[in-house]
Amino acid sequence: MVRITRIVLDVLKPHNPNALDFTTAISEQLPGCRIKLTVTAMDEKTETVVLVAEGAHVLFPLISEVISSLGGSIHSIDEVEVDNGPPDVEPH
Repeated sequence: MVRITRIVLDVLKPHNPNALDFTTAISEQLPGCRIKLTVTAMDEKTETVVLVAEGAHVLFPLISEVISSLGGSIHSIDEVEVDNGPPDVEPH
């Protein structure tokens, strides 16, 4: 079974929620995953951020859903790592 182990996303988000709350909300939906967010640009109403998610099984559809629910949108998938190892790892 192919699993995403790392994904890097270019995301546009509103100022509210702030970077900490935005990252925490995503992390709460992906137990066992490490989430990193870097703000790369800002304007009056939005922030462009790079979001990195790493773990044994990163669920992209869930990340996408949470980002949308927080008012953000994914501009691009900039990097992906996948693993096709044994299926004994539970998804997160």
